[in-house]
Amino acid sequence: QVQLVESGGGLVQPGGSLRLSCAGSGIRFNIYNMGWYRQAPGKQREMVARIMVGSSTNYVDSVKGRFTISRDNAKNTVYLQMNSLKPEDTAVYYCNAVSILGSREYWGQGTQVTVSS
Repeated sequence: QVQLVESGGGLVQPGGSLRLSCAGSGIRFNIYNMGWYRQAPGKQREMVARIMVGSSTNYVDSVKGRFTISRDNAKNTVYLQMNSLKPEDTAVYYCNAVSILGSREYWGQGTQVTVSS
């Protein structure tokens, strides 16, 4: 059974930091491109950051310079370090895994991030 379990969300003041973690089980982590997506109320889900199996990364423009995605294949975990958080970063953040060997894709259950004073 494949599971992606996010953790690390919460309430933080503007300018603060959070680190999200996504632990995967039931998959060969090192053959999956991993990503973080977010969905704010009333908005479509958007890609925030992705890290490929070769560790190349890409980010949505609004988080460049503030967020950093990384992965630890030995721990089957992907991270999202979020600094200088803004109220517009408030959303449910989802972990995503896409296999490089086919069309298999998995999602976590999401973790809420709220940036507010």
